[in-house]
Amino acid sequence: MGKPLSQARNEVKAFFHRAEQMLSIAKETLSPEILPAKPGFHLRIEHAPLGVVYNIAPWNYPLLTAVNVVVPALLAGNAVLLKHSPLTPLIGRHFESAFAEGDPPNLVTSLILTDPQASRLISDPRINYVAFTGSVATGAKVYQQAAKRLIDAGLELGGKDPAYVAADADLDFAVENIIDGACYNAGQSCCAVERVYVHRTLYRAFLDRAKSVLEQYRFGDPLDEKTTMGPLARREAVPFLENQVKEAVRRKSRLLLGGKRVKGALGNFFPPTLLADVPNNAKAMQEESFGPLVPVMPVADDAEALARMNDSRYGLTASIWTSDRMRAELFARELEAGTVFQNRCDYLDPALPWTGTKESGIGSTLSPYGFYHLTRRKGIHFKTGK
Repeated sequence: MGKPLSQARNEVKAFFHRAEQMLSIAKETLSPEILPAKPGFHLRIEHAPLGVVYNIAPWNYPLLTAVNVVVPALLAGNAVLLKHSPLTPLIGRHFESAFAEGDPPNLVTSLILTDPQASRLISDPRINYVAFTGSVATGAKVYQQAAKRLIDAGLELGGKDPAYVAADADLDFAVENIIDGACYNAGQSCCAVERVYVHRTLYRAFLDRAKSVLEQYRFGDPLDEKTTMGPLARREAVPFLENQVKEAVRRKSRLLLGGKRVKGALGNFFPPTLLADVPNNAKAMQEESFGPLVPVMPVADDAEALARMNDSRYGLTASIWTSDRMRAELFARELEAGTVFQNRCDYLDPALPWTGTKESGIGSTLSPYGFYHLTRRKGIHFKTGK
């Protein structure tokens, strides 16, 4: 899908890290819960498998988005139908091959389907759960279809993840990591940093340093070790980003870098783009960009930053860049986000639940909570005495 080679290697490493984490907690999480002794009774709670899990996976992190569901689903005793994106269909085949042998065999089946076919499959009575990663619009349709059969669905949808650089932030560290969080995988990540709020005392310095970091990215063949940014995976993404930039500029934003497609390039290349003074209701601040676009606006204080960050229909992750743990804790309490970072961004730790609020999704993957959505509770109530 155009990911630079070094980032592809990182995805493979992260794949095994997530799988190993879920393996390490499976026995404890899935073991029956024995309730306190009650004379004459045996009471316990089982975590029973659902049956067949239908996993609809996207193209942007083809290994990672699939492993979040496939490995815990199998560990919980389910079989998996994996419908991968038409941009990355061979990944599904590799998952199928990896689980072809065993006892029982063939627990993962790769499906190559059109969108209408993939949609119709949800109505099949043999499907017991749907896990979907993708757009809000498609996720809503998946949820509606699952509801007709009264089966559950997990939805990992979009994001418009904010970062706030507080007055006491380590500016160099914050800039380097925020820009990486915005531009890694060419910004094609649901948890990429897509809007930045900077305390007014650091605003000008932040913009200067961000521009310098962005200018260092190198376009080219993803298989070239020197390439640090590959092409966008979808051709229509280029005009979409250009329109977001144009709309922001019409609303008095300053375009400091990038903003237009790379002329003469063979591929869907869009340069790292820095926008300053962007109104919070501009499309670049409200619509998911899914590209290397960094819109920035100044804020007067923490209260304004918090209000701006929550002013979104999304709520996947948010990051606070500060040396003050108490400030980070206060933001963590008030932010409407599934994950809140201090001095980190665009990262998924499989020991924590991956979850969102508002239009960023429903349910959780990874951590013990990733197993709970792939099993159902069964109460065991035995009377052992008279």
